Amino acid sequence: MIFPAIDLKSGKSVRLYKGDFAEETLIEKTPVLQAQKYQAAGIKCLHLVDLDGALKGTPQNETVIKDIRKVFTGLIEIGGGIRDLTRVKHYLDLGINRVIIGSAALFDPEFVIASLKQFGTDKIVIGVDGTDELVAVNGWLDTSDTKMETLISKMEQAGARNFIVTDVQRDGTMKGPNIELLKKLKGRFNNCNIIASGGIRDIKDVKKLVAADLPDMVVGKALFEGRLTLEEISEVNGNAG
Repeated sequence: MIFPAIDLKSGKSVRLYKGDFAEETLIEKTPVLQAQKYQAAGIKCLHLVDLDGALKGTPQNETVIKDIRKVFTGLIEIGGGIRDLTRVKHYLDLGINRVIIGSAALFDPEFVIASLKQFGTDKIVIGVDGTDELVAVNGWLDTSDTKMETLISKMEQAGARNFIVTDVQRDGTMKGPNIELLKKLKGRFNNCNIIASGGIRDIKDVKKLVAADLPDMVVGKALFEGRLTLEEISEVNGNAG
């Protein structure tokens, strides 16, 4: 499945370059209109990120998220500032299908274990973002000394099966996904769902990922620039379904 991304900042939909908050492009002042457009095109899943939440450690764009849930009938996953069980439950109660845990997977693994136990593997996604294969945290402002591979291994042992893997240096650059890294992780963790994110440019990149047994992916800037169309995404998702 291909997940179009809607990154939320101050109630608006934006795109960042390599996660840099200083390099921001406005996509849509009213993100719910973006979601309605995706709904009308037959898109079946959305990837939401609360960028303010990722920075502050607590969700900041809940009103917009509620509005998007009202107009989009497909699967919605959300990440950004989710650090405790109460917030996970709150989002799931709002009708969000999957919750993405990022920095907390590194800082508070017990929280992840408890989330998986309480809500189930299908409801929890681990966001593993990295630079030079080292895990990036706190809205990508900091880089840890933990390898992405090490974090995935620990989370797999805890029961996690869904992982969104983002190469921060590729995100928003339109330079293509880091297929070498993604294939390596898929090969090691073949019982897990490795979801590709960062740098996907066009339908050719989509087909390369599918051929590498990486059929799930998140796309952002390619849609904004028109290099990947909603029709192409809908067609791929339709064939997958």
